[in-house]
Amino acid sequence: MIVIPAVDIRNGKCVRLLQGRPDAETVFSDDPAAMAEKWEAAGASLIHVVDLDGALEKQPRNLESIRAIRDRVHVDLQVGGGLRDLKTIQMYLEMGVQRVVIGTEAIRNSDLVMTACGEFPDCIVVGIDAREGRVAIEGWTETTGVNAVDLARQFEDRGVAAINFTDIHRDGMQTGPNIEETRRLAEAIDIPVVASGGVSSMDDIIRLLTIESAGVVGVITGKALYDGALDLAQAIQIAAMDAKMP
Repeated sequence: MIVIPAVDIRNGKCVRLLQGRPDAETVFSDDPAAMAEKWEAAGASLIHVVDLDGALEKQPRNLESIRAIRDRVHVDLQVGGGLRDLKTIQMYLEMGVQRVVIGTEAIRNSDLVMTACGEFPDCIVVGIDAREGRVAIEGWTETTGVNAVDLARQFEDRGVAAINFTDIHRDGMQTGPNIEETRRLAEAIDIPVVASGGVSSMDDIIRLLTIESAGVVGVITGKALYDGALDLAQAIQIAAMDAKMP
C-alpha cells in the first residue's frame, strides 16, 4: 500500500477544505509546487493533485500551478478536477502527468471512461466520492441516488487503473478513514482501490494496512500531513515494512 500526499489547489494556492466546502478553507501555501517538492523529498512516489476550481467550473482552472508542479518534481502525478472530455485528458498526459482522475463524468458519461481507457491504457483513475454510500458529483455539491459499489462494478474489466474512494463526511475531518466501507468496495470489485478521507494519524495507516489484502493499494492523505499529525516519511516506511513481512 502506497501513501499518497494530496496537493489541492484553489485560486493558485495549496488549500484544504472540510468535506469539500469552499467556505471551510485553510490555505497552507501560496506555492503548491513547493508543497509537492516537500512531499517528494519525504519519499512520496505519487502525488495526488486536485484542481478544486476546475471541479466546480467543469474545466481546468489551475493549469499554471499544475505545470509548475510537473516542472519541479520528478515523481509520478495524478490530477483530478474538471476532466470532462478526451481533449483535457490528453492535455494532462502530454504535460507529463501519469494518471488522471475522472469523477463526475464517470456517472454522467461512463462512455468517456471506457473510451479514455482504450486510448490511454493504465492512465485512467475513477474517483468515487460518497456520502453514506451514495455517489456525490459536481465538486461534491450534488449527491446522486447511485450506490458507490454499483458504480464501481460498471468499470470492471474496462481497463480502469484504480478507484479512488473518498468518504466525504470524513474528508478533512481527521476522524479516521471509513475502513468498513472501503473494505466493502474493495471486496466487491477486482479494480485496485485507493482510500481517501479522514486519515488522522499513523494508527489510521496501520488500520488501512489490515485491509490491503482486500485490494486496497493506496491511501491519499492531506490535512493530517499539513497539520503535522502524520509524518509522511514515517508513514511510507511503515507501509513498506508491512509489504516486506511474510
